[in-house]
Amino acid sequence: MIEFKNVSFQYTSNEPNALNDISFKVEDGQWFSILGHNGSGKSTIAKLMIGLLEAQKGSISYDGKELKEDTVADIRKKVGIVFQNPDNQFVGYNVKYDIAFGLENHLIPHKDMLDMIQEYAAKVDMQDYLEREPQTLSGGQKQRVAIAGILALNCDIIILDEATSMLDPEGISEITKLIVELKEQYHKTIIMITHDLALANRSDYMLVLKDGQIIDEGKPEEVFQKRELLKSSNLDVPFSLRFYLEAKHQKTLSQNKDLMEALWEYHLKK
Repeated sequence: MIEFKNVSFQYTSNEPNALNDISFKVEDGQWFSILGHNGSGKSTIAKLMIGLLEAQKGSISYDGKELKEDTVADIRKKVGIVFQNPDNQFVGYNVKYDIAFGLENHLIPHKDMLDMIQEYAAKVDMQDYLEREPQTLSGGQKQRVAIAGILALNCDIIILDEATSMLDPEGISEITKLIVELKEQYHKTIIMITHDLALANRSDYMLVLKDGQIIDEGKPEEVFQKRELLKSSNLDVPFSLRFYLEAKHQKTLSQNKDLMEALWEYHLKK
């Protein structure tokens, strides 16, 4: 479990707090979304979670162990992050060497490394692309490679910081299916930093941020009923998603699997 307790952070003394006394918990195995528009504080949370920033007030803990200078190295072994721009996180000249990068840093023996590269590339359906160079891959494929590298390091927690914002609808659909698989088959904890309400709709629990404060939290179906509150944070439920959610709440419609899948695919193409 990850716990933020009364956390505040300010980048410079002449600016308002980026985060102001926020508290929340992320349970193990949960898909947890943090929603907000630019400047709301959501990316600051991601940086605090992996120790790139240090909370100025309050505490951050993992399974009861507080994130501090002397614990950050151990905690980072549990946490992997996928950033917004897939080009910025590709460090190898092809897929194979990109997945190998983290394993080399952990001094994994060469033979074991080759087996692990094959195993984790297959888990994200990139086993046929190991010799491909990054410029030949789509955005969604690059994000899959980044996730394979995280899985190879056996991270229990995966943070996706606006990881789909530069992808086309097909890429978003690919990553969404992969997230579901990571959660349900591999029991990973997924933390998604986003302003995409459609993606957040698939999560177990969500926070809504505005100006560094939590203005709402709960299950997506609860939060999405508060359209005026979402609009106050420059978020709104798009028509195609509202249509899908309305059908989901109608028993006779929601039981029609083909219809619900068609409505969801229609929404993703919007």
